[in-house]
Amino acid sequence: MPELEEPERGTEPNSVTDVLDGPVYVVTAAAVGEVAGCLVGFASQCSIHPPRFMVWLSTLNHTYRVARRASHLTVHVMRRDQQALAELFGGETGDRVDKFRSVAWQRSTDGSPVLTDACAWFVGRIERHVEGGDHMGFLLAPTEQSPPVEGVPVLLRYRDVKDLEPGHPA
Repeated sequence: MPELEEPERGTEPNSVTDVLDGPVYVVTAAAVGEVAGCLVGFASQCSIHPPRFMVWLSTLNHTYRVARRASHLTVHVMRRDQQALAELFGGETGDRVDKFRSVAWQRSTDGSPVLTDACAWFVGRIERHVEGGDHMGFLLAPTEQSPPVEGVPVLLRYRDVKDLEPGHPA
């Protein structure tokens, strides 16, 4: 097992999220004529056969309220240079701001909002909800996806947005 270097004083990770530093996503939903979207840090593939993906939405979030009535969600992967998109969907709340007014988007086959500038995306049918404390899990079965991405993009990660002031309290 390789030895780990001692961190410099004052650089110790503050939490497990500092250590893991996973990608962040923008998740969008549509229901009853309303569209919503938010920045999500808790998400992961959770099954290979059949393919499944779990996203966790804060129960305080406007997107959560729309997603509870939706049949599908769209999960968007972003490149590191798409910080402005993360700031819009993570730093504003749909309770006060129409986030879709300032971005290019279209509807997927099922009507879920797709941000056309995202690096990659997939639409997932909501299979079930899972209670998780202050977040609700949405288990998704992929139904539609973006064309393949050329090359290996540098993804937007937790460290890139950790200082972002959220539109809603966490």
